Amino acid sequence: MGFLKEVFSSRELLANLALREIRGKYKRTVLGQLWSLANPLALMAIYTVVFSFILRVQPGPGDPSGLDVFALWLLASLLPWLFFSNAVTMGMGSLVENANLIQKVYFPRIVLPLSVIVSVGYTWIIEMVVLIVALTLFGAVVWPFIPLILVTMILLALFAAGIALMLSVANVYFRDTQYLMGLVMQFWLYLTPIIYPLSYVKNLSDSVGPLWGTSIEIMDLYKLNPLEPFVSIFRTMLYDNAMPSGLDFVICAVWAMVALVLGLWVFQRSEKRLAELL
Repeated sequence: MGFLKEVFSSRELLANLALREIRGKYKRTVLGQLWSLANPLALMAIYTVVFSFILRVQPGPGDPSGLDVFALWLLASLLPWLFFSNAVTMGMGSLVENANLIQKVYFPRIVLPLSVIVSVGYTWIIEMVVLIVALTLFGAVVWPFIPLILVTMILLALFAAGIALMLSVANVYFRDTQYLMGLVMQFWLYLTPIIYPLSYVKNLSDSVGPLWGTSIEIMDLYKLNPLEPFVSIFRTMLYDNAMPSGLDFVICAVWAMVALVLGLWVFQRSEKRLAELL
């Protein structure tokens, strides 16, 4: 509890560091925060051309929204993924990048990775607002789901924070962590139903059947991916305009809490040695 009180007492420092990240990211640029939309829009264009027009991925119209726009279907899960990927990657390097600050003055080190989560989350909010506006213009009815969308965003942020806390410590001990996670993130993207519908995995699982003489199927292994329920919930609410599974919400909450508790525990145990190791 003492550790959490210390973190809470440093909320002003956390806010200032987050503002520094937000303001410094696009400093002296003409478009400013509009650049935050460039990466997701560029990826959307590339994936739409490759997977929709060349590979002919057909997710089908939203049920019951009736939407049939591949780019919007893609963004509904791509934006949450980009938030998670950026939050984890940038949070992981936050301690090493601020080594001089850590060695000069004492403050709760945890505010460094958490400030990154807040700054990346700020950009994500802007992106999600733009997406909701675009979906509304195409006839989607998103507004009834906005409270649940916000809850899911918070859960994903907590999950990303827990992972970032653990990896930020690991990166202090082993600098190879950042390079290894670069590879892991590439595999993780394609193991998550972002650029293809979950039904493709289900059909493959049904066609292959049980594995290795057991009752385990491909779909059972695929569901172990903690990001699968997150992106499924976002796509269901944003694109399909339907209520997601209550079980998916429970799974997301469990993943978020487990990751956050482990992240806090690992960080607390390692915080005192960070200045020495850096």
